Amino acid sequence: MSDPHTPQSKDRTLEKALTNKIIDDYFENSESWLRAILRMCIFSLAHFDGQPVFMVECPNQAVAKRLSRKTYPFRGMVYYLTDDFNASDRSLFCYQEDKGGKWRCFDTSINAWTDLQKAKSRRQEAEG
Repeated sequence: MSDPHTPQSKDRTLEKALTNKIIDDYFENSESWLRAILRMCIFSLAHFDGQPVFMVECPNQAVAKRLSRKTYPFRGMVYYLTDDFNASDRSLFCYQEDKGGKWRCFDTSINAWTDLQKAKSRRQEAEG
């Protein structure tokens, strides 16, 4: 993603390794179609307003929409990555509308599609 939470370089080795590790450990008993579709994505952990958020960067809208209908397996992902049992179980399933375009995300905290920039500021709006 093209924002402060992700590296600007094309080297995504760390994120790809994290993605593969999570799929192998956390999704080993999931359906094969889910594991296959997850291998097309990149996982990362971001912090919005001091709260950890599990982000799934999808290669296209179709993959993001498919995963947005299957959010239950991702509910404990922040706990899995951080051991922070007080953290939220918020996940974002994102795709870039077109090359260089804005990012659209399914935000599990509101169960709706939103722009990434709005998702980042959503907690501030809710608290303010």
